[in-house]
Amino acid sequence: MKEFPVGGISDRKQEIQRRRHRKKKLGIFARKLKTASASDKSAIAEKIRKLTPGAELIIGRMGLQEH
Repeated sequence: MKEFPVGGISDRKQEIQRRRHRKKKLGIFARKLKTASASDKSAIAEKIRKLTPGAELIIGRMGLQEH
């Protein structure tokens, strides 16, 4: 009888979960940006950089570029 390894989430499901989490967090950040001060905006930009590899595109789209 062939044994199959137990447990673990498949790579596909794991990546889907990561994408959903990033999307949810970005929605929260976008909502907070409406009332954020300048220092809060820089903190949010830093959190986005840590959250996702495509951060610079997202930061540009949200208008958080540092001048």
